[in-house]
Amino acid sequence: MASPVGCEHYVRSCLLKAPCCGKLYVCRLCHDAEENHQMDRFKVREVQCSECQTVQQAQQTCQQCHSQFGEYYCDICHLFDKDKKQYHCQPCGICRIGPREKYFHCLKCNLCLAQDLRGKHKCVENVSRQNCPVCMEDIHTSRIGGHVLPCGHLLHKTCFDDMVKTGAYRCPLCMHSAWEMEGHWDQIDIEISMSPMPTEYQGATVKIICNDCQTHCTVPFHVLGMKCSGCGSYNTAQDGGIIMQQQPQGAENEAETESEQQDQPQLPTPD
Repeated sequence: MASPVGCEHYVRSCLLKAPCCGKLYVCRLCHDAEENHQMDRFKVREVQCSECQTVQQAQQTCQQCHSQFGEYYCDICHLFDKDKKQYHCQPCGICRIGPREKYFHCLKCNLCLAQDLRGKHKCVENVSRQNCPVCMEDIHTSRIGGHVLPCGHLLHKTCFDDMVKTGAYRCPLCMHSAWEMEGHWDQIDIEISMSPMPTEYQGATVKIICNDCQTHCTVPFHVLGMKCSGCGSYNTAQDGGIIMQQQPQGAENEAETESEQQDQPQLPTPD
């Protein structure tokens, strides 16, 4: 694990001296995987050169053999790695993979986001300080990229991909659709038009709540889905039981009369 080329996590030519236990590890992740406690990267003060084994103050170049410990070095995070256009974001408090000009820090979300999301995303305060709602692991300091949902909630990109594979299409937190679903709603429209409900359910309605626009409405009942009358989404939840269509009073009386007539004994016809 300790080698001149670093570890599976980072490319570097030094070992970090853990401020917590004094042991040498290539990186904090390697340390955390082996020990029963976590290394505070910000408290690292010393490193050991992988070439000449000199223990020295944390810096980018070995003071003894002049080997470069990493193409990139942050003296705040004590991050050594090959150049990936990293930059240290002061509000985030950690280093991010850049380049810096492709990202901006949203003050309300308290997170660095791609420039194409500037003014086009829904802000959720301190969203990355919450754990991923799928795996319940940290997002803010994770080396796995994040995916911003239309509702503004955040989850790991890998967790989002796994969620899509299972057929789930709702945000695990607020149930809002996790991507543009209009094409799918159009397909459900077609399926419903080709699958009429049995006679006794025709005209039946149900109260629903839309997870996408929060509209409360009463719509036709169908086993394939209930469509929001506000936004056209089928991402809805039933609010109460089925409301069956009431037959007109006259029709009920007529049906009862006909039934009574059928039940009466037939008299013989006079000669």
